Amino acid sequence: MSDIVTIGAGAFALSLRLPDLGMPEILSFGQPAVSAEPLFDIERSSRVNGMDIAVPSAVLLPTGGMGFFGWPAIAGHRQGRDFVAQFGAWRISREDARTVLLGTDPVAKLELAIEITAHASGLLSMATTLTNRGESDYQLDRCMAGTFLAPQGAVEVMSFTGIWGREFQTRRDALGNGIWSQESRRGRTSHDRFPMLFIEGADLRFGVTLGFSGNHQMVIDRTDDGQRLIHLGELFEPGEMILGAGQSYQSPVAYAGPDTAAFHAFVRGELLDWPGGHMSPRPVTLNTWEGNYFDHRMDSLKAQATAAAELGIERFVLDDGWFGKRDDDTTSLGDWDIDARKYPEGLKPLVDHVTGLGMQFGIWFEPEMVNPVSELYKAHPDWALSIEGRPILESRTQLVLDLTRPEVSDYLFAKIDAVLSNHAVSYIKWDMNRDLTHAGGLDGKAKFATQTRAVYALMDRVRAAHPQVEIESCASGGGRIDYGALKRTHRVWTSDCTDALERLEIQRGASRFVPPEILGSHISAVPNHQTGRRHTLAFRALVAIAYHLGVELNPLELSEDERSDLKLYIETYKRLRGLFHAPGANFQLEPVDGRYVWGAASAEKIVLIVAQGPQMVGEQPAPLRLPDSVTRFGGDWTIERVLPAEPEFIRISEGQKRLLAGEVSFSLAAAGRAGLPLPMLKPESAMLLELTPFKGGKSHG
Repeated sequence: MSDIVTIGAGAFALSLRLPDLGMPEILSFGQPAVSAEPLFDIERSSRVNGMDIAVPSAVLLPTGGMGFFGWPAIAGHRQGRDFVAQFGAWRISREDARTVLLGTDPVAKLELAIEITAHASGLLSMATTLTNRGESDYQLDRCMAGTFLAPQGAVEVMSFTGIWGREFQTRRDALGNGIWSQESRRGRTSHDRFPMLFIEGADLRFGVTLGFSGNHQMVIDRTDDGQRLIHLGELFEPGEMILGAGQSYQSPVAYAGPDTAAFHAFVRGELLDWPGGHMSPRPVTLNTWEGNYFDHRMDSLKAQATAAAELGIERFVLDDGWFGKRDDDTTSLGDWDIDARKYPEGLKPLVDHVTGLGMQFGIWFEPEMVNPVSELYKAHPDWALSIEGRPILESRTQLVLDLTRPEVSDYLFAKIDAVLSNHAVSYIKWDMNRDLTHAGGLDGKAKFATQTRAVYALMDRVRAAHPQVEIESCASGGGRIDYGALKRTHRVWTSDCTDALERLEIQRGASRFVPPEILGSHISAVPNHQTGRRHTLAFRALVAIAYHLGVELNPLELSEDERSDLKLYIETYKRLRGLFHAPGANFQLEPVDGRYVWGAASAEKIVLIVAQGPQMVGEQPAPLRLPDSVTRFGGDWTIERVLPAEPEFIRISEGQKRLLAGEVSFSLAAAGRAGLPLPMLKPESAMLLELTPFKGGKSHG
């Protein structure tokens, strides 16, 4: 048999063999590597007429037309010819953890490189490069980034959907005999079809995600023998990807990993590119949007900054409304010059005031968009994406600038660079507030793929010119959360909805693939600006405190009691963020009867956040069983601190009072098996528990 190629080590490896002709066959995935076995050499028969010997179906990036009758992961043609691709003559190149499989098709005159990398986090990544070696154009209709294998039997897929203000809602589907497919054509990651899945079978559970911010495809196809191929890649509009002679298409990167911990470790250890090479403690952020909207008054903003510093806030972000003649959201996008009406002396007096208080200064941009009512659009209407003869479709009174044109990208870079070069800016909130609906260029061809890469290029250019500046990815909230964006940014705005009740599910879903310190979570005013709900400050603060904590309100409007309470929670965040954001410390339990539990643990301290969403149905809550990632520290522990001091319980027993007061010691083993008998919280309330090792002395009980 052919030599077995193994990528990865331990329990999550990929084992392949390379045929003389055809795609690499997957012998094993997500399990320990396999070795040579005579059973692998026995060809398999088929009942299909004319196919006495079956073509292997469990392969990487299958191509159709030569005995493979499933969903082709690569497809294209030369004006109707060369519609079949069949690669062979495979060569292997290996360097450290990176393996490249290189195959050629001399008939269709194509070359394919499959790059597979084993990451220290336990993730495997895959990307493809297809090159046209012919003399005529090759229209590439589909080229997936990677293929992963799920076993036979009952398999369930967990996906994430939602809308603006309600992202990352978890959905589960049982896979049947047909194709499971998800496609996004919004030109950005989207709020409703995140490129992230978890696959769960009897013997295997793993996650996959596509590191790309544009249109995507995720397809799960059943093979002839009952296994399933999971394909991830970019989605092309008709005629969008035509390769001239010698030209190549390079796919995004597809990732697969055994669990959430591996994805978090990869983001922290390899994906994020921090200024100075490492993450500083995540600063408490005040964002001015909900506190001010477009009402920018220098005296008020300075007073808000002073009040913020007194509360312990460490970063002040000036949101929308500082440029052009921006008094509402209908005008001035594209006119990135400081509004002299609001800032007659420019931004410097405000920036100097903020930094003089010891805080970082951040600023909002939406570079990809233009308002028709703007000086930029008046001068350059052709700079907006459009399709000749089709209506100009506005969304939020915005159009999309064609960043693939060098003059457009140069203009935007110059405007951003001027602000950053002339002010002590440490942070950009990079927003993107609409989908791409008619993304055509002057040549009349679709530009979804090139627009996404042009956005990346502009971000990369800003980062290179200002490497000390961090960037937040915001797209109507959570509309651009993916590993392609995170490769260039340092934080995501998880959702425009700051309602703590809604954030329970939003943050739980997003945390499957993104570590908590990257997810922006803000304490906002009451009533909530999105839902109108009223929640206690304790509930709002505790739902946000384990993530990248921020404040989304005008601090001058707080009462003295609210100031005191907010200051306490900010101090608590600063004291605990080293644990909340420590590699490998986080855990999250599945909600039970509306009770959400998450936190972080080390050998010195365990922090539990318990939040009750809707009213419980049960007569009493089940004891809270701590997960293995917590109980592994062993020993006896006690509850040292509870926040708020008086949680909102429906009823509490004397024994539960003693437990929460730290008068009862217990073993972590017992807390894992039997669980902590915590009182039932009132709906839409929360508490934080700090547990520490029992110091000895008289036994409690």
